[in-house]
Amino acid sequence: MLDPQDKFISPRSICMINADAGLKTSVMSLQSYRYQAEAIVKDYLLSDPAVPYTSVLGGIFMCKLAYDLTQLISSFYFKGYSSLTKIQRIEWNNRGMSSVHAVFITILSLHLVFFSDLFSDYHLEGFVTFRSSHLSTFGLGVSVGYFITDLAMIFCLYPSLGGMEYVLHHLLSVSAVAYAMIYGEGQLYTYMVLISETTTPAINLRWFLDTAGLKRSNAYLVNGIVMFLAWLAARIFLFIYSFYHIYLHHDQIKQVHTFGYLLVFVVPSALAVMNTMWFGKILRGLRKTLAKRQ
Repeated sequence: MLDPQDKFISPRSICMINADAGLKTSVMSLQSYRYQAEAIVKDYLLSDPAVPYTSVLGGIFMCKLAYDLTQLISSFYFKGYSSLTKIQRIEWNNRGMSSVHAVFITILSLHLVFFSDLFSDYHLEGFVTFRSSHLSTFGLGVSVGYFITDLAMIFCLYPSLGGMEYVLHHLLSVSAVAYAMIYGEGQLYTYMVLISETTTPAINLRWFLDTAGLKRSNAYLVNGIVMFLAWLAARIFLFIYSFYHIYLHHDQIKQVHTFGYLLVFVVPSALAVMNTMWFGKILRGLRKTLAKRQ
């Protein structure tokens, strides 16, 4: 114990020493709390049985947070937000929510499909159709949470947020994603399909610009071109590649359960048909926009 009257140590030095000791104690306490939190996440939230449930809840929470943040940011930075109708504001916030999910799942899907060794053909541990990880399962759960949230909003406000084609799209998606999440089968092909979400931000931005009265702006034209290219890459060419991959690995796909086998073929095929129909509409819309500017 230091004596404040010690002629060799000033009161200021004593304060600095005590402050340093207090800082070290605080740092150690924070590290202890961090280790405890990491242990809880690892042992409970991300344990094998809990991952599907916690990830779905996490996806629903992410949707709520993204919806509220979109509403908050838009009310501050977009003057026309307050003049929108109630249903327009709801759709505006909903599209902000779907954009956040699209960015998250696109980054994760690209990482797992093209940059991770999890689904690589050089990975010799088991069939590619049965490979999964905590990260891949957690990501699918987040998407399930998103699709559940979005479906609930579509049903509650039907048909303001989308018609029957959106309901069919979401039902197919949530069925395939939930199955891959729970049983760990066909996660590679599920993530291949989820890469198509990369077009969602461009689609939503197009709606934002239209609603804000900027349909004749250069941003609207550039967005249309970007959306066309993204759709061509992610929803046409990538689906062709996924069908080719399915053909090459058909002997492995036959090993999954019957329902999973059907999902591998039915869901991408149905979505491919819908994507082709929507692509035709995008192409016609882009032609009209370009024609008006000539």
